[in-house]
Amino acid sequence: MDSGSVRRGAKAVERLRAQYPRLVLVHAPTHASWLNQIEIYFSVGQRKILTPNDLTDLNALAERLLDFQYYWEATARPFEWTFTRKGLAQLLDKHATPR
Repeated sequence: MDSGSVRRGAKAVERLRAQYPRLVLVHAPTHASWLNQIEIYFSVGQRKILTPNDLTDLNALAERLLDFQYYWEATARPFEWTFTRKGLAQLLDKHATPR
């Protein structure tokens, strides 16, 4: 799951375990969850076109967003994932060990 404030910390773990005792809570990476591709797209867009915020009006914003969309569609390539089943098993083992 993502690392939203309502899903972090001991209380979130306790709430989840109370409802689903066999479930293990594992948080996705803080920046651009690898499970949520739209989050990655928006993160790239924010860094490449919205910072710094030097737009004069909403039309300029709309034009910049559409230009970025066209650029992304023409140049985007699939991500090469490096996370493996072994890596997942290690992550789950790490979180299963009592602290």
